[in-house]
Amino acid sequence: MMRLPKFEYRAARSVEEALDWLGAFAPAVDKDPEARAMLMAGGTDVLPNMKHKLFTPKVVIGLRGVASLRGISYDPERGLRIGAGVRLSEVAASPVIRERYPALALAAESVSTPQLRQMGTIGGNLCLDTRCNYYNQSEFWRRAREFCLKKGSDTCRVAPNGTGCYAVSSCDTAPALIAFGATARVAARDGAREVPVAALYDDDGIHPVRLREGEVLTDITLPPLAGDWRSTYEKYRVRGSFDFPIASVAAAARFEGDVCAEARLTLQGVATSPLPLPEAEALLTGQRWTPDLIEAAAEVALRASHPMDNTSGTIALRKRVIRAYTRQALAGLAGNVGAGAA
Repeated sequence: MMRLPKFEYRAARSVEEALDWLGAFAPAVDKDPEARAMLMAGGTDVLPNMKHKLFTPKVVIGLRGVASLRGISYDPERGLRIGAGVRLSEVAASPVIRERYPALALAAESVSTPQLRQMGTIGGNLCLDTRCNYYNQSEFWRRAREFCLKKGSDTCRVAPNGTGCYAVSSCDTAPALIAFGATARVAARDGAREVPVAALYDDDGIHPVRLREGEVLTDITLPPLAGDWRSTYEKYRVRGSFDFPIASVAAAARFEGDVCAEARLTLQGVATSPLPLPEAEALLTGQRWTPDLIEAAAEVALRASHPMDNTSGTIALRKRVIRAYTRQALAGLAGNVGAGAA
């Protein structure tokens, strides 16, 4: 039985209080990386990782009691605002999200199990740690097999001759938000900044999320969508519920009649960060989507994906899934007349 390491828990009542506590521990981290404070919302990823001793923070700062991090609101001119503390189950069930941003609702609905969606938050999902068969193991297992690059070794066990860590990005909501052009608001003690969700991620399995020390993700904003927008999220996993994506695709497109005026595609589960497909988007834009065009876009997705042997499923399987699911997503949008935002 794995137990949590000893830590101090502090329940923040406001974003400002959480930022103050993070700032108080910043000098200690410079001397001892383990003397850090970590943020926790739902805890569905942080606590299991602490049991595996992937993280051993001295202080865990809980955000569940911060009211300003909750709430979903929509304005036709400003778009959709989602607090980072909104539960995934709320995102999946929201009528406005299901009507206007269905890919996001589908992505949130596909995360883990119903029980964990009741705990997990959209902000926590966006900040999900990367995953790898050599990393997401117990400390006993890792010691027996030697540590990986992400946990102190100088060698990646997946690609020993590689130049970095190839742990996989697995957060379901990120590709859908990127497809919608969403923006994240990040607070710090010296002010707040806004950054496109796509720019939150780095092509680095060790440090995948570009949040600076002492920052808190507070809001996600999606722009209003005018016209005939259609979107979907296709996810492949070993089990129909519970699993992280082995390969997935978010697709969104705006149509004018039967011609695509704008297309956005993002892959997940096949790289260290969500993977947009600008070549496929350019191929689809300004065109009527014939079966041959959809097949050509699926081939672009196949060529762009470079999965490693570090998660469930073989490399060949995951590449075939990307092609098949991209084809399936685009075919669904092409036949889904009138769906999405009005």
